[in-house]
Amino acid sequence: MSVGFQQIPQDIRVPLFYAEMDNSMANSAPSTLRRLIVGQVNDTSTSAQIGKLTLVSSLAQAKAIGGQGSMLAAMYSAWRENDPVGEIWCLPLKADTGAVATGKVSFTGAATEPGLISLYIGGDRVQASIPSGSNPTAAAAALATKINAAADLPVTATADTGDVTLTSKWKGASANDIGLVVNRLGQSNGEVTPAGLTVTITALASGAGSPDATAALAALGDAPFEFLCVPWTDATTLNAWKAAMNDMSGRWSWAKQLYGHVFGAMRGTLGVLVAAGQARNDQHATIFGFEQGVPQPFWQVAAAAAARQAVFISADASRPTQTGALVGIDPAPEGSRFMLNEYQSLLQYGIATLYFEGGYMRIQRAITTYQKNAYGQPDDSYLDSETMHQSAYIVRRLKSIITSKYGRHKLANDGTQFGDGQPIVTPNVIRGELISEYGKMELDGHVENSEMFQQYLIVERDSNNPSRVNVLYPPDYVNGLRIFALLNQFRQQYAADAA
Repeated sequence: MSVGFQQIPQDIRVPLFYAEMDNSMANSAPSTLRRLIVGQVNDTSTSAQIGKLTLVSSLAQAKAIGGQGSMLAAMYSAWRENDPVGEIWCLPLKADTGAVATGKVSFTGAATEPGLISLYIGGDRVQASIPSGSNPTAAAAALATKINAAADLPVTATADTGDVTLTSKWKGASANDIGLVVNRLGQSNGEVTPAGLTVTITALASGAGSPDATAALAALGDAPFEFLCVPWTDATTLNAWKAAMNDMSGRWSWAKQLYGHVFGAMRGTLGVLVAAGQARNDQHATIFGFEQGVPQPFWQVAAAAAARQAVFISADASRPTQTGALVGIDPAPEGSRFMLNEYQSLLQYGIATLYFEGGYMRIQRAITTYQKNAYGQPDDSYLDSETMHQSAYIVRRLKSIITSKYGRHKLANDGTQFGDGQPIVTPNVIRGELISEYGKMELDGHVENSEMFQQYLIVERDSNNPSRVNVLYPPDYVNGLRIFALLNQFRQQYAADAA
């Protein structure tokens, strides 16, 4: 018998017709690239989903889990604005210890004309009507009422004489990043404090603590995710995720093959961001640095940037993600945005960059924090995060081919004489399979130089284990167009042809 059946026994005697199904040659399904948002819930949340992986299909569900105004809900909203169809899972976390952040809006004087107070809280505007003659107590009460009526804000408000005290809805240092700005759009856009009234802002501060990264990773287990948005960029959190993602025993190891990439964001001056980048060296993490004047908090920036990466990479794992627009993220005021030399410094020290153009904040270059090899020497092999997704895509594609076609095959030496249809594979058959698939990936725009690939590809049967095949797989990845350099060697007039 030359045809290799898996189910129909050779000694069947009962007549007549039998058929078994074999899908080993039909699999063409791509891997599902799942998204994960790791975010904090409000201190008042009592959801049973806290600390558990949860598939979240709507913003209403995210609010039900995290609470209105929670970090989790804001991240989900920002993600959905940029990625309307991706499969999003959430890992809600709660800080059991720490302190809430508080800030203050103080009024002095008295309004001599009617008007509006336009207060931006984490980029979201609250407007309170101020009648002429309003004193500080009345103005504070009006603003506090409007803030508490906006349930999706990350703070609550209490008014006392001329002060509005704002308190974050969750414990943690993260809440210190909730910005407060009065009349951000300025008089030309109708935002001006009524005459006679003065407003003073005290930024949110004193928030302390963060959710336990170890507990989060325990809840994550071995669930596969390609895009993991972990907004916190403190050393403890990043180190925990670095250990979880590592190539030796983590999600990128040979034993787990889960892959994925961690995305976060950090606000700061050039010096602060460069120092943060110098302290990291992890190819599995991307930290987007952004200016201090960006209104939205870092968790919304992280979610928007990770979502844009997810959309682009899901469409084409080998195409660069530069210029991707971040819907819902506003720029810093003109004059306080990073300049070319500052972007260059950030990209030299492992910080991914964002820029404003054409009405949107955009991804400039989504590099990883990897900068040096094991000997402390400069190493750009893992510079761009797209390289990581490209690698995962190619390995998954090969795994799908091999497991689908040869999952239960017998292994023989090259040159073995066996009948057609026998479930036997040889090193040369596997080599041919890999070369064929490489050609398909070249047509799809993921790799190049097929001839050189064939030259360096090695497929051999292990000399000590006759059931094992060893492969040296040397793909030449297609690169993204990052730099276009042109020398404009102009002339006032071409010299007349001497002939």
